[in-house]
Amino acid sequence: MTPPADTAVATPPREGVRLPLGGEALTRGISITWISVIVMIPLAAVATRSLDEGPAAFWDAVSTPEAWAAIKLTVIASLIVVAINALYGSDSPVGIEAAYTKAAVVMALLFVTLPFVVRAVQPVLMELDEEMEEAAASLGAPNHRIFRSIILPNLTPAIIAGCALAFARAIGEFGSLVLLTGNIPFDTQVASVYIFGRIESDNVTAAAAVSVLLLVISVGILFALNLFGRWRSRHERG
Repeated sequence: MTPPADTAVATPPREGVRLPLGGEALTRGISITWISVIVMIPLAAVATRSLDEGPAAFWDAVSTPEAWAAIKLTVIASLIVVAINALYGSDSPVGIEAAYTKAAVVMALLFVTLPFVVRAVQPVLMELDEEMEEAAASLGAPNHRIFRSIILPNLTPAIIAGCALAFARAIGEFGSLVLLTGNIPFDTQVASVYIFGRIESDNVTAAAAVSVLLLVISVGILFALNLFGRWRSRHERG
């Protein structure tokens, strides 16, 4: 049965085109813009500066023996590190099981804190009077006696200062231990990561309590190192 001729069939209006004015598209655009500002512009400035004197000067700068040796060492060391990082675990060809263990915590803290001791000891070591060592050697003193009687007493204050700085850095280290330790409770969870976990769990009281305890331990260790340094100085003068 057909409808009457004078009866109009209404058609629904067509939906207009909607522009993505917000949501994911806006977030992506802001992110790309921000990355361009803080990353691409400085990189472009560095690249432009490297070519200020032309391609020939650029090549001369990177092809000097000193620069080439530094670049080669960096690339080779990076490749070795990448290979080691890809071989962790009990099923690796070399059987390295350092990740997520207590040994990994010690290794990470060792590499992070070593520069503090080196920076404290190196200047003193370079300023030591070599004539005293040569005089002791000419009198027949063995190397271990020269080290114990001449070198070590002069280095003791610097060693103590470096150890204090290294301990302060190690006890509060966080960045290098977040992923390396695995944050396994009662096994590889260090205090800094534990405090971070308590804060993330909105247990600020527990985080503050552990932080205060670490502070007390740090002050106690530093005070003991200071007393040892004073005792060592009095013993040497005596």
